[in-house]
Amino acid sequence: MEFSEQQRLSIAKAKAMDMVDYLSRLGYKPAKVRNNDYWYVSPLRDEKTPSFKVNRKLNRWYDHGLGKGGNLIDFAILHQNCTIGEFLQKLNDDFSFHQPVFHQPNELKTEKKLNVLQEFSISSFALLRYLEQRRIPIDIADQFCKEIRYELNDKIYYGIGFKNDSGGYEIRNPYFKTSSSPKDITTIKNKAKEAVVFEGFFDFLSFIAIHKNQVATESNFVILNSVSFFEKARPFMEQHEIIRLYLDRDTTGQNYSHYALSLSNKYKDESKLYEHHKDFNDWMMNIGKSQKKNLDQKL
Repeated sequence: MEFSEQQRLSIAKAKAMDMVDYLSRLGYKPAKVRNNDYWYVSPLRDEKTPSFKVNRKLNRWYDHGLGKGGNLIDFAILHQNCTIGEFLQKLNDDFSFHQPVFHQPNELKTEKKLNVLQEFSISSFALLRYLEQRRIPIDIADQFCKEIRYELNDKIYYGIGFKNDSGGYEIRNPYFKTSSSPKDITTIKNKAKEAVVFEGFFDFLSFIAIHKNQVATESNFVILNSVSFFEKARPFMEQHEIIRLYLDRDTTGQNYSHYALSLSNKYKDESKLYEHHKDFNDWMMNIGKSQKKNLDQKL
């Protein structure tokens, strides 16, 4: 989906809004507060014990009962049952929507479901070329991924599928990224004492590609598939003696890295390796380019 410059600015502004203040405008008060964590009775479902948490430092929420989380916009489109565009319009109405909206069952919008039709070894030329562009060797991709044929909005698409622990897929092709339900983290267990953590599976594949001549079973791996699953992944991660974080170098990724370091000295932020790049895969794709540029300038 493409947005105008004004809409992109509105999205950035909405994401920067304080989540605790926003919930207060909606009429929700925290049941308890512990440091930066604000716990609520979930606004998204019926419950008695508060399990909806907002980390005010990260400005992110996570509903433990739903297994979902994210930023303010992710919450708003679930809570208000609206699209991003409709939510932005409501924002422009000076919070005219601050009272909770209750829908009759026949008013709820039905969302088109993505249906996985087939999975097989990666063979499509466009996907093989895409892997080449991302510098992922096909033999490594074959170990962890499948080619997926899926149906969405009565049309058939294909992409590289990476399976999560609940049987859903993260799906990527050169033009689009999506996921099938259920969405979850992916864990790869080698009975190791160390866990290595990535946001996305291309970063994980890049790591494996760089270390392919080393023993691959020295570590267990956690691919979050969305940084909003960080809290869900913590029980598994914290079973290990060392937790090496290779999260993105954007604000959200770095905030989560700093948050993790404040939790335990088990966590190690390894992202300085690619501090001038967006993420691990971006760094790997550009290895050698700076050296070549400097050499060209000298000639």
